[in-house]
Amino acid sequence: MTFEDVQIGQALPELVIPITASAIVAGAIATNDFENVHHDKAAAQATGVPDIFMNILTTNGFVQRFVTDWAGQGARIRKIAIRLGAPNFVGDAMKMSGEVAAVDAAARTADVKVSGRNGIGEHVSATVTIGFAEGAR
Repeated sequence: MTFEDVQIGQALPELVIPITASAIVAGAIATNDFENVHHDKAAAQATGVPDIFMNILTTNGFVQRFVTDWAGQGARIRKIAIRLGAPNFVGDAMKMSGEVAAVDAAARTADVKVSGRNGIGEHVSATVTIGFAEGAR
C-alpha cells in the first residue's frame, strides 16, 4: 500500500484474535510485566475476576499489528493513543475493526481509529497515526 491508496472512511479488514492463556502469559513475559494477574489464575481470581487477563502492552502490540498488517511495509507508526475497557480473559476472542479517520497529505500521515471488542464489550479503543515516506511502497 502507498500513501496515495489511503482514503478517509476506508475500512480495515476485521481481525479476530483468540485470547489464550499462552498469548496472555507470553505477552506479559515479553513486556517484563510480572504482575501475577497475567499468569496466575488463582491470584487473578482472588482479585474478583474469572481468570488471567491481557496486559496493556500486549494489547498495544495487537493494535499495532492490526494496523501495520493492513498498511504494509511502507507505513510506520508515528503515534498511538490507546484506552482499555473490558478485560481480555482466556477463552474469549477479540474482534478488531478499524477505519481511516483522517489523512494529512502535507505530512503524509493518516489517523486510523481502531476498536477491539470481546464477549463483554470494547476491550480497546485507539487512534493510530501512520506515516509514509516519500515513494514508500
